[in-house]
Amino acid sequence: MSPLHLSFYSAFTLSSLGLAFHRTHLISALLCLESMMLSMYIALSTWPIENQAASFTLMPVLMLTFSACEASAGLAMLVASTRTHGSDHLHNMNLLQC
Repeated sequence: MSPLHLSFYSAFTLSSLGLAFHRTHLISALLCLESMMLSMYIALSTWPIENQAASFTLMPVLMLTFSACEASAGLAMLVASTRTHGSDHLHNMNLLQC
């Protein structure tokens, strides 16, 4: 395994562990999701270069588009929950209460 692949795998693993264990604020969960998407984007950007495959060069652009949509939806949820609940603590939010 090359050091480049090890850094992608470790960045994805650390961000998923951060998402699993540090769920106190919504902004920290969103940052962990964005770091996961960033490591996947960089890995998908280098993959066609390593394999000399021109057919997969559009894949990182599509993933970047979905990542931007995910970030905007997450920030909209952050603003909405901060306005309704007063903070972005995840323990204040209950999906069963509407």
